[in-house]
Amino acid sequence: MISFYPGPSKVYPQIPQYVLEAQQQGLLSINHRSEEFVAMSARTIQLLKQRLNIPESYQVFFVSSATECWEIISQSLVQHASFHVYNGAFGEKWYDYARKLQPAAHGFSFGQEEKLNPNLWQVPAEVELLALTHNETSNGTAVDMEILKSIRQLHPQRLIAVDATSSMAGAHLDLSLADVWFASVQKCFGLPAGMALLICSPAAIRQANTLGENRHYNSLTSMIHHMQSWQTTHTPNVLNIYLLMRTLENREGIEQTAQTIQERYTRWMQDLQALPYASLLIKNAAVRSQTVIAVEALPEVILQLKESARKAGIILGNGYGIWKTTTFRIANFPAIETYEIEKLRTFLQEFR
Repeated sequence: MISFYPGPSKVYPQIPQYVLEAQQQGLLSINHRSEEFVAMSARTIQLLKQRLNIPESYQVFFVSSATECWEIISQSLVQHASFHVYNGAFGEKWYDYARKLQPAAHGFSFGQEEKLNPNLWQVPAEVELLALTHNETSNGTAVDMEILKSIRQLHPQRLIAVDATSSMAGAHLDLSLADVWFASVQKCFGLPAGMALLICSPAAIRQANTLGENRHYNSLTSMIHHMQSWQTTHTPNVLNIYLLMRTLENREGIEQTAQTIQERYTRWMQDLQALPYASLLIKNAAVRSQTVIAVEALPEVILQLKESARKAGIILGNGYGIWKTTTFRIANFPAIETYEIEKLRTFLQEFR
């Protein structure tokens, strides 16, 4: 089966070989305080900074999921309140989760066809951190880097945290424009589920150390302390760290990867807009994601389309939330190969 599900999605075809290598080298049972792990952790973070253009002064941490990142941010970086901006289900989930830990959190919602305008926000004085989703997986929208740049200029004294779960390693992100970035690896990184990356600027590190929150196994202060020696606070997903290292060793820089994704996206737009039985969910091209494409049709068409695709060996992504029965989603991720894309393109063109 070829999976176009937008997470967990298709892994790189080399993953089985890398798993075998890890087993043969004895890496599946190494101690996470050992010299072997420390060397692997340091090498992986070095490659991440090279491939994704992560500023050298930023620190990278291995965590379990993007959801855990929501928790770490609220418990370790926010003393009074955060301000959450969202236009879809996952941004709203982050806001709801933050309110459980910090009841004073504020929210600002905007329409899925709207270009985000930070001049419309009324941000209370007590807000220390702005939270937004770069790529909203539920509806296939994205925030332009120029908008993020304007947010930074408007709020120079506040931390900015960005959920880039379905775009990091697929889109060219200017990571200097925010203080916290995070993403799970089962999307554009092309790895099995079970790990996420948390990336923090010097300002975020200072805030964590100033607050000094240390009541949890994943308190950021403890993570900072352990990462000084390339270690984690707990036994991490050693296999996924190894797989991340191996895939990064054989990947292009993010500029080349993003160019390939953009070219594929352009062709997808031509094909999908020509379909007689469906249309793009997001009409405004200026806010459309290039890594997650949402397509809408009548519920009965969606149901038949997904069933026929499965019989043809193709898994399409379900719609999410309020779009569950009226949309399907296509992952435009780097691990998906050209011949697989061609198979889906042909299927969609021939479906009646």
